[in-house]
Amino acid sequence: QMQLVESGGRLVQAGGSLRLSCAASGRTFSMYDMGWFRQPPGKEREFAAAITSSGRSTYYADSVKGRFTISRDNAKNMVYLQMNSLKSEDTAVYYCAARKDSGRWDNGLLYDFWGQGTHVTVSS
Repeated sequence: QMQLVESGGRLVQAGGSLRLSCAASGRTFSMYDMGWFRQPPGKEREFAAAITSSGRSTYYADSVKGRFTISRDNAKNMVYLQMNSLKSEDTAVYYCAARKDSGRWDNGLLYDFWGQGTHVTVSS
């Protein structure tokens, strides 16, 4: 099992910035690709960003490209999501997830482990 714990979510004004963190434990973190997903109120969960196990490649949903940056620190077993120029539509519960399989980055079914989520509310 891998345990994932997200933190950093809070209320922030539109146009502001926020950094989410996800702490991993229980497995060899550096062997897993990591993703951030989000679930807006009343909507389906959606992909936001992903990073390969080495950290060399990153992938983003069009809705966050240019505003969000995913990064990881394998020495600390951490993955981050830097969110800038926040909009009200970024309001969601944000989840980090881990996977070893290849395939589409936005397919949540390919991720093996999930955190409990952290709430981000962007006020306009």
